[in-house]
Amino acid sequence: MRYIFLTASLICSIVFSGFAQQAPPPNTPVSYSLADCINYAYQHQDSVKNAALDVKSAEYKVKETIGTGLPQVNGSISFQDFLQTPASVGPNLTGVFTGGTIDPNAPLIKFPFGAVKYNNTYGVSLSQLVFSGTFLVGLKAVKTYKELYIRSLTRSKIETNVQVTKAYYQALVSGEQIKLLDANIAQLKQTLDQTTAQNKQGFVEKIDVDRLDVQYNNLVTNRDNAERALILSVEMLKFQMGMPIEQDLTLTDKLSDVNITQAAQADVTDTSFIHNRIEYKLLQTNILLNQLDVKSKKAAYLPSVALNGAYNQVFQENHTRFLYNNAYPNSFIGLNVNIPIFSGGQRVNQLRQSEISVMKAQNDLDNAANGFKLQANAARITYENSVHSLDNQKRSRELAQEVLRVSKIKYSQGVGSNIEVTQAQTDLESADNQYIQALYNALISKVDLDKAYARIN
Repeated sequence: MRYIFLTASLICSIVFSGFAQQAPPPNTPVSYSLADCINYAYQHQDSVKNAALDVKSAEYKVKETIGTGLPQVNGSISFQDFLQTPASVGPNLTGVFTGGTIDPNAPLIKFPFGAVKYNNTYGVSLSQLVFSGTFLVGLKAVKTYKELYIRSLTRSKIETNVQVTKAYYQALVSGEQIKLLDANIAQLKQTLDQTTAQNKQGFVEKIDVDRLDVQYNNLVTNRDNAERALILSVEMLKFQMGMPIEQDLTLTDKLSDVNITQAAQADVTDTSFIHNRIEYKLLQTNILLNQLDVKSKKAAYLPSVALNGAYNQVFQENHTRFLYNNAYPNSFIGLNVNIPIFSGGQRVNQLRQSEISVMKAQNDLDNAANGFKLQANAARITYENSVHSLDNQKRSRELAQEVLRVSKIKYSQGVGSNIEVTQAQTDLESADNQYIQALYNALISKVDLDKAYARIN
């Protein structure tokens, strides 16, 4: 039945129930935390809104299915004006009434009675399904049908949560990069000013000033580029939220608020998380729907029973002025029983196809479960590597800062060179960049790990 079948594309199309968050008035600056952004996206992201509309549509589908088992009442009105009234013909019976016989070879004659010129009928009919195996299976399927779309909505929310979180972290990391660049620029500007003053006093050469000046200008350029990248990151976040790009949005969360090591190491032998994956639940729903389809095919072998009845009011006359003087009503009630006997093997082959669909759906579920284990292990390893790399980059950055500090001291005391200071400054900039990249990788891998272990719920 059409209310039982669901294609596999529904499983591949769209988890949280966030509270409603109204869109801010146009051109009004807003300040949102990560949780605020996620809840906003639940209400305004188009993919989530469409998934919610699918749930609403499924509710109407449920009511439509239930309606097929309720009484069906229809009214009808017909009016006929016979431009040429149909003839009623038959043998000449005139002689029969006077004791004669019918001549079989005599031509037929037109009887004086027949259809009248005007015919107007008003009627109402009613039918009521008494028993149908496919309908009863369909009633069981409608709840599962709606559950599929509810789970699709949950999946859409999970995906939205992941994308918004990653975009929010990207913006935070871009802001952190600007802070590091600002600190380096301020530090380098101080060194540049001191070196310039020493050059004027004849203590250092002009080339030393030029090296620092080039480095300073490069840092300022990098800072400008990072600021533009931050603007783009915030716009990407707004896009993932379903917020207008022109909306003024300020992020309130800080990187210090994010506990990157909060994602506890998972027991590689514990696979219970698989059953919490929304994708796994969607595949389970698909199996159930295919099983109901099998029951529907089996129910097609059973008879179906329906009550029906009708009442008609008929008006007939050769003249319109007399048409409604007399009515000729008729009515009936009846019982229809449809007994399937032979369909050329169609039903049995349809049943076999449905049974194969169940086996294929089970195979898909088993393969997906194995894939979820692989995905979780990969996410765990990537996360551990990212955290380890972040720790190393933190230490490397601290060492680079210390090397620059010592190089400056040596240079100011005349036991070091300007080239040594410049190289130390370059090494610090490189360490900062590697630290920023490691920080971003750790944050993203944490999100992927939470998703793989179904912790976004």
